[in-house]
Amino acid sequence: MTTTATPFDRDGRPGPLRGLRVLEIASIGPGPFAGMLLADLGADVIRVDRPGSDPSRPAPEDDAVNRGRRSIVLDLKSPAGRALALDLAARADVLIEGFRPGVMERLGLGPDACLAANPALVYGRVTGWGQDGPLASTAGHDIGYIAVTGALHAIGPAEEPPPPPLNLVGDNAGGGMLLALGVLAAVAHARATGAGQVVDAAIVDGASLLTTLFHGRLAAGWWRDERGANLIDGGAPFYGTYRCADGRHLAVGAIEERFRAELLDKLGVAAGDPLRRDMADPASWPGARERIAAIIATRTRDEWARVLDGDACAAPVLSLTEAPDHPHLAARGTFTGVGGVRQPAPAPRFSATPSGPPRPAPAPGAASRAILAALGHGEDAITALAGAGVTALTATDRPTGGSADRRRRER
Repeated sequence: MTTTATPFDRDGRPGPLRGLRVLEIASIGPGPFAGMLLADLGADVIRVDRPGSDPSRPAPEDDAVNRGRRSIVLDLKSPAGRALALDLAARADVLIEGFRPGVMERLGLGPDACLAANPALVYGRVTGWGQDGPLASTAGHDIGYIAVTGALHAIGPAEEPPPPPLNLVGDNAGGGMLLALGVLAAVAHARATGAGQVVDAAIVDGASLLTTLFHGRLAAGWWRDERGANLIDGGAPFYGTYRCADGRHLAVGAIEERFRAELLDKLGVAAGDPLRRDMADPASWPGARERIAAIIATRTRDEWARVLDGDACAAPVLSLTEAPDHPHLAARGTFTGVGGVRQPAPAPRFSATPSGPPRPAPAPGAASRAILAALGHGEDAITALAGAGVTALTATDRPTGGSADRRRRER
């Protein structure tokens, strides 16, 4: 095995992170989302998948969030698999993993082992509860993590239980985005000093961070610690969603007085109607909401979208299948096609280093042979590793013979 070989693409993909080498240990939840963000922006991300598959979950290649990587299958419970993973970590700038505390250490791939192999490595860890604390070793999911932060309590109508906001607040924003931000900050430090470090990204920390605005307003007396009683939580009649005549919904967000005036004008509310005064009086909000709901219920969603076009600060609530065809999103190219699947395009946008189109999510092991070869392993060794279950080769990646066969074919 040569020390100069690298499985990472030094030329990289288009984008501001071109040349950044990331090793992602495949996981679920926030880890894949962070890996997608880094790959979207040009990092070369190699994902280490485990042998076999879980039939209860979508195949990685069918999950858009796994786009942009190359995949190698390694059995990290085997000594040979661990050695190969450490070899990859030694050549990476960043490693990200999303297991419970202690799992990577038990595999022999914890921060101490990886930083010994690569002192400049940024070792990014994302979990629900964090690496320490009374709950660190316990199981959980997005909804439980955001429940204890106060974020879930603040979402939804007053008279109903808080609804699960998908996994947007916890896994994606509080976990995945926080991890991506954290490792990039640590990369800047590593490039300046040559010293790597561990980044502990916890969903409970990230989701709490997202509520900073409301803690400030609560302390200032500008926020009530209850649902449906505040300016932007559905309490105000000019900020919320309403059912239309066709059963679909309209979102209204006319916070400022001049936008509220345009909204009411286009809703057909007369100049002297008490509703205009009630909109500014929190004590009158419940009645004002009922009045607006009754007006909006008289037309379909798309009719209101046409009527309220402009600065009334109202928008149709579109479904996931409708959203890519919205004229504004279509004009900006907010959605793109990857492997025949419509999905959000990389963001944000960069004037000097634009991101390229995402590559489809790889099947597990699609690049096993190429990555092992780049590490210096010949075809006979790769075949042996596959035969021992240390790695797996896809049908298109599997060699048809040993190194002698290859030499004969090449001649």
